[in-house]
This record gives sequence, C-alpha cells and structure tokens, in this order.
Amino acid sequence: MPRIILLAALLMMAAPAALSASKLPLQPLDLFDLRWVTDPQIAPNGKQVAYVQRSFDVMEDKSNSTIWTINPNGDNHEPLTNGASSASSPRWSPDGSQLAYVSNAEGSAQIHVRWLASNRDIAITDLNASPRSLTWSPDGKYIAFIQFVPSDPKPLATLAKPPKGARWNDAPRLFEDLYYRSDSSGFRKPGFAQIFIVSSLGGKPIQLTSEARPHGGTLAWSPDGKQIYYSANYQDNWQLDRTESDLYRVDVATTEVLRVTDRDGPDYSPTISPDGKWITYLGADDSGRYQNRNIYRASLAGGWAPEIMLAVDRPVTSIKWSSNSKSVYFSYVDEGVTQVARTDFKGQRDELSEGLGGTAIGRPYASGRFSVSNNGTIAFEKGDSRQPANLGITQGNRTNQVTNLNRDLLTVRDVPDVEEIRYPSSHDGLEIQGWIVKPPGFDPNKKYPLILEIHGGPHTAYGDEFSAEVQLYAAAGYVVLYTNPRGSTSYGEAFAQKIYQDYPGFDYDDLISGVDAVIDRGYIDTDNLFVTGGSGGGILTAWIVTKTDRFRAAASQKPVINWFTHTLTSDIGSFFWSNFFAVEPWIDPAAYMAKSPIAFVNNVSTPTMLLTGEQDWRTPMSESEQFYQGLQMNGVDTALVRIQNSSHSIAAKPSNLLAKVSYVIGWFERYRTDKDAADQ
Repeated sequence: MPRIILLAALLMMAAPAALSASKLPLQPLDLFDLRWVTDPQIAPNGKQVAYVQRSFDVMEDKSNSTIWTINPNGDNHEPLTNGASSASSPRWSPDGSQLAYVSNAEGSAQIHVRWLASNRDIAITDLNASPRSLTWSPDGKYIAFIQFVPSDPKPLATLAKPPKGARWNDAPRLFEDLYYRSDSSGFRKPGFAQIFIVSSLGGKPIQLTSEARPHGGTLAWSPDGKQIYYSANYQDNWQLDRTESDLYRVDVATTEVLRVTDRDGPDYSPTISPDGKWITYLGADDSGRYQNRNIYRASLAGGWAPEIMLAVDRPVTSIKWSSNSKSVYFSYVDEGVTQVARTDFKGQRDELSEGLGGTAIGRPYASGRFSVSNNGTIAFEKGDSRQPANLGITQGNRTNQVTNLNRDLLTVRDVPDVEEIRYPSSHDGLEIQGWIVKPPGFDPNKKYPLILEIHGGPHTAYGDEFSAEVQLYAAAGYVVLYTNPRGSTSYGEAFAQKIYQDYPGFDYDDLISGVDAVIDRGYIDTDNLFVTGGSGGGILTAWIVTKTDRFRAAASQKPVINWFTHTLTSDIGSFFWSNFFAVEPWIDPAAYMAKSPIAFVNNVSTPTMLLTGEQDWRTPMSESEQFYQGLQMNGVDTALVRIQNSSHSIAAKPSNLLAKVSYVIGWFERYRTDKDAADQ
C-alpha cells in the first residue's frame, strides 16, 4: 500500500477534530503521491471515457502513465493498462469498439489496439521510432500516425579507420543546418518525421510523405478515407521561419501531395466536418509579432474560399466538429482560465465548460484538453488550485468532476486555496491579474516573507491552477504572488503585444506594482521580499535586481542574460529574436545590450542565485555563467546551481523539480532577517 494511503487510512480512524489537527503542509516527497488526469478521450457514443493517469515514480525518478476507463457518471473506474509499462494517447475507433494507444510493453513504443468486447490486446506495429498523432480512418480499417524516419546523409570527409584494437576518440559530428539541436531532444539526428498509415489489424506501415521537412500536429482524414490533411512548412527557409505553415493533403492511394493553403502565416490543426463539406483550421496572417489564431472555415465542395468562422482574440488551443456538422467546439484561454465553447455557422457562441487545466504540475500554467462525443458530452481535464487535474464531464448545462485522484493526500495535507488579485500598473494604470497563495495556518495579524514568482514565455499565462512549486514555497512559510504582466496571453492581442520589441520593459512596473498591492494588505514583512522565476521569468528576475535593491535575495532560473549571445546559441534564438528586436544582433548590438541584464550587472547588490539545467539548449548554461561571473567579479553574493541531466524542462525529472525548489528556498532562507522567529 502506498505510504500516503496507509497514513490516510490510519488517520481516518481518528476523531474528526484530531484528523484536522494532524494535517501538515505539503511535503516535498508528496510529489510522488500525486495523480492527475491527462488526454481524456470520450467514446463516440458518450458512454465511456479513456484517459491517461499520470504520476511520478519515486524509485525510477520519472513519470509514469497508465490508461484508465470510466463511465461519465463515475462508475466502472478501472485500469486498462498496468503500471509495468508506459501507455499514452488513447484513441477510440469510429464505432467505439476498439481503442488504439501507444505502449512500450514490448520494450519500445508501439501502437496497440484493444478490442473492448473481448478485452484482447495486440501490438499492431514493430516501429523503430515512437509513433504520435494517432488518428483512425473513418471506416476503422486504418490508423494514421507520425514517426521519425532517419536519413543517411552523404559524408563530407572520409575518415581514417583505427587499427584493430586501437582506442580512438569518437568520430566528429557534422552539422550543416541552422536548426541542428533542440532542447529536451538534444542534437538532431539526420532525418524527419513523416506520415504513415497502418492496418488496424496490424501489418507493414505505409509511408505517405517523404518531403525533407518535419511533419507533426493534427491529422485529419477525409470522410471517404481517401485523403489525409495535415500542416507543414515546406518553404525553403523553413529553419528561419519556424512559425510559417500551410495545410496540405496527401492522397492515401497515390501519396500525391496537394498544397491547400498558401499565405504568409501559420495554418494548422485541420479538422473535417463529418458530412465532408467543410474544413476548419486555426490560422493567422503573419504580422511579425504575437497573434492569436482565428478559427477558419472553407468549403471542400468546390473552390477554396476560407473565411473566419470565429475571431476570439484569445489563444484558441483546439477545435472539434459536432457530429451533425453544424457547429464547432473549441477551447481557449481567457484571463488565465481555459474553457470550452461552441460556435455555429452564424457566429453564435455558447460557453460550455470552464476551469480546464491542472496538468503543468510544477508551475501554474494555464492548460487543459477536451474531447466531445457524438451526443455532445464533453470530457476534459478539470483544474483545481489544490490538486492536479481530475476528469470533468459536461452534459448539457451540468458539469461534474467524476474523479478525485488525490482525496487521500488532501485528507492529511493542508494545501491552501489560491486567491485572485487585480491591481493597476504604476506605469500606465493597466489592470494586471495575479494570484496569492498563503502559508497553511495563515494569520492575517502576522507578518510573512513574500516571494514574487514570475512566469516564462513571455507569451504564456499563469492561472488559478495547482502548482507543486508554489505550494511548497507556501508550505515553507512564504506568501507567494504570481501574476500575468503585460506580454502574457489570454487578455487579447493588444495586451500581449505591449512588450513587442520592448522586453524586458514596463512589465517590470507591472510586477513591482503587484508586490506593492500585496504589501498594502498589511501582512507582508517588507524587510523580507524575494523574487524568482524561470526562463522569461528568469530574465525578469535578473532585470529586477539591476533596477532595485528592495529584494533580500533573488533566484534567477534558466534566464536569458545576454540577448546577443542567446540569439546565437539558443535552439530557438535564430527565429525568436525578431519578436523583441528590429534587426539582427550584429547590426545593432547596442539595442540587444540595452535589454540584457549583463549590461547592468554593476547595478546589482542583491544576493542572486542562478539555476539552470546542464543540458538546457533553450537558455543555455552560458547565459547563467555570464551573470554569475559578473556578480562574482563585483563581489556580490551569488551561487550557480547546475541541475544535472536536465534540459530547459527541469521538472521532467521529479527529483530535479524538488532540487530546484530546495535550492531556491535554501537561498532565500540564508538571507531572511526573520529567520530566528521563523524557526521558533
């Protein structure tokens, strides 16, 4: 029996008063007792939901995933796969009699098919690379998917062969592309992801695409099963213009590819109406800066005249057709909250489900996926500020949470709620939204240290979501403030574009105004203010300490410190720069340095720790090293924490997530002036 369940069972025997008194704040190792719902897929008839249940393995230091099924009323909740293997991506066949998914039960990731009536299961592939984007054909006879296909490039040099038994160094690695490495996956192997189909009964997969370009994202079969629509960037400069994409159609019988859309801007996530008359997709004309995507619709009956079906001015994350082909369901993020709505051909919009999210685990990023059955029942990841995602079900006007995966943990842990705050920025009065998390047992008559926690992106959004990191900060006795300063998404394009070619900028004022707004509530010890953040939050943390000395200590996680070097060393620097600068760094280096914390390191007196993953290619370690060396040379208290076996996604290994939190808290504890009182 897991330790937390055993402890909960013992405590349930106690009197309710004793149970309440025994609650402790969230503990670091509780991370391994958390369970959460991802990728819920409701059956076509709406009578059953398959979802992926995620957790962390304390012995293997990794994420586990199993597939479970449950009825929409919460009955018959049972595992479909066992915990001995990893399983993901459940997808129902059109008639609902089979479930395809990806599992490594055979030692490598393969496509499996489960026949629900007989409960028989087979692996229908023997692939050399992990499959993704599983999509059933309308007749249920085939499954389309994407997998990487290696290539064998012509060598540049003929190398001498070592004598037998000689111990020579590994051969050099040659790169000739701009896009030669990627965070999390490392140096790129020669080859590209391509589209395949395979019989749902098993057999040899058939490769449909061969263009030397990466393929990914949503696949959509035509209702007659003769074509597959997809999105790709086939432009010659695809490595420079990574946001560009168009819709294409590949003929299943001939593998002939037809370009469907042709404009400067992203077109992606194609979906075909069940009656075969319409295609919808997400897209925008490229303006060279942040843009929300519109929902486009075009007729497949003849001619191609796409029109905007709905302009939301919010980030739309996915779209799905209704079974009668008269409306489209879509999810979008509004002021940090992900929700599901439906729109018809007249632009009528109905709000259906809200509060999606709870899958980021580490930090409170807005998130949330959904699926919809033929009868309109919606299954979704239901967020909660006190625990990760559960399964939510919307039927008509009623929404219910049908799982409570962390009930036992919450029985014995005091996990505080999140409190919303809104305040004007001191720069221009712009309203900024944020959230406050208070320590367990909070007493408004006492004074508490404050942590300002800043999100990355910068074009992302925090929300009223569970965050293990924030909760652990609160459990250590800190009030935590996190906000969505200008540049964040989910408040409209104009709000997100306020940092266009001006980052960092007045977002500094938004953040400091939030600190002042919380201080005005009267329970903050103004001698013990701290600041931290990761990625975009890392650069803003470093920027803040060059502007003010009011924080006792700072922890800048995986930051950009020098925009010039970041542009030329980051895996995304070559196409990321144009959002923040007018020209390349060698044309106007002064503009890059004017927004780089390293240029103002002489202003820093705040003890500042730098923390970055050793294999981070998004904000490489060299960025942190520059600030660390500068602070050292200037005699400022500093530390450099190098998280081992970690990319930019530090929380991919749970032990790294815990190490990050422990170092941040440890650094702040070193400089707290009320430490003796806090220890009593």
